[in-house]
Amino acid sequence: MNCCPSEKQCVLGFDEFGFAVFRRHCDRWKQQHRSHEYSYPSGSTFKIELWQEMLRNWNETDGSCTNKVHSILVSGVPTALRGQLWKCLLGSERVKESSIHTYQDYVQELRSQLSTLGVNEYGVQMAVSTLDGADKARAGMAGGTRNLAPARQPEVKIETLRQIVLDVERSFPTHCSLMGRSPEAKEGQAKLFRILSAYAEYNPQIGYCQGMSYIAAMLLMNMQEQDAFWALVVLLEKPKYLAGFYEHSLDTIQRHAKIFQQLLKHRMPCLWQHMENLKVAPLLFITTWFLTLFTSLPCWDTVLAIWDLIILYGINTIFSTGLCILQLLEPRLLAMSDVSHLLPTLLRIPVDVSRYSILVPALWMTKVHKWELDCMQSVVLEEEEEEMMSSGRHSIQSSTMQKATNVDKKNAPNLKDDAGKRSSRSSASTGRGRQETLKNTLTKMLKIARCYLQDLGQLPKDLATSPSQDRSPSARGHPKYHGSKGEARRVNSRRGRTERTSL
Repeated sequence: MNCCPSEKQCVLGFDEFGFAVFRRHCDRWKQQHRSHEYSYPSGSTFKIELWQEMLRNWNETDGSCTNKVHSILVSGVPTALRGQLWKCLLGSERVKESSIHTYQDYVQELRSQLSTLGVNEYGVQMAVSTLDGADKARAGMAGGTRNLAPARQPEVKIETLRQIVLDVERSFPTHCSLMGRSPEAKEGQAKLFRILSAYAEYNPQIGYCQGMSYIAAMLLMNMQEQDAFWALVVLLEKPKYLAGFYEHSLDTIQRHAKIFQQLLKHRMPCLWQHMENLKVAPLLFITTWFLTLFTSLPCWDTVLAIWDLIILYGINTIFSTGLCILQLLEPRLLAMSDVSHLLPTLLRIPVDVSRYSILVPALWMTKVHKWELDCMQSVVLEEEEEEMMSSGRHSIQSSTMQKATNVDKKNAPNLKDDAGKRSSRSSASTGRGRQETLKNTLTKMLKIARCYLQDLGQLPKDLATSPSQDRSPSARGHPKYHGSKGEARRVNSRRGRTERTSL
């Protein structure tokens, strides 16, 4: 991205997180959706020393360190220590030490590949057409096979490099480390390109997927290049975080979006019905939220606070964050009667809702338990199975009707009456099937909730042994249990597809 003179005149400076502050009413000011009025708590000297002592004595095998983070995280993380905290929580140093290859190995292999193309990581932006030509040339050579020595890492596909180049230019284009053609920006863009390309080399099965660039750039803003790479590896490989999240099919993100859609339906029925009335498909905005993982929020101090929770607690945080945002927006969304106003509000969260002082305290009060997500996942699977069954029934009925049309015309009246009877019976059967599905889903939800609470030793014995009392407050997730510790045990009913798609 080139920074023209008029654009430079629009930039008044950069805020404390490195984002450009534009002069009011210039084109860039109108286009951007970012606030520079931060409201995160300023750490006292005592709190900073407390964080420093904890990080100095960090022990990954000692759970008390994580518990201590939970107890002091509410007061905010000192900006200068955030990168070190993330490294400790992720355990990325251990992953780096156990790896066969170093980050420098991947970078050296990348540079060797770029050298054969006549470019380097600092000039890739100017060589997209060169990469396109090289990709087409390789595609025509022996089916794209490579003559590589066994000791070398597999080369990154040229089309992947091209996509990374394009996304580097789109990732936080108003941040000082990525904006324009200054020496700092060129180095920042090269670092981001190296990290993403190195990961594509590290895990060729995934390679690169759109959305990764935002996460990698955010990591780079808080830690050194090598540390950011290994942090990205942990985030994308560990099941607790984003394993399987960034796939070219986007199946995992879409599945998570459907689970959140069910959570919205059960937690906020009024808003759900309002969206239904306006023909707004929640997947339209939920998928965007999950793809960028809230890095597009206008208040950067809030983005970092959300990511503190994601790295501490894992992927479940994205569900509580999405639910919290909708709860804060619900009054104004219900007042909107036009989809042209409602959808843009959800795709570009207003600044007043995104402020640290508003969103983060509300997020700490928003609880979404693992057993709830297991229940919503069961609902999603039930609906998918029902759709498959309905599709099968429809195909059979279509085939039957097609055969009926080939019968002698004189039997047509009788066939019509028979078809009407069959349709009536089918409708009644479908209605009973839906009721049965709902009943089975509710039963499954209550069983999962009961098992979860039993594991915590907080479910009264009479409820644990009496399945008939399914409507008890404890089985529904009574507020008394919202502060529960531990995780639910794996329920026997979650087999087959449920286990394969578990969160």
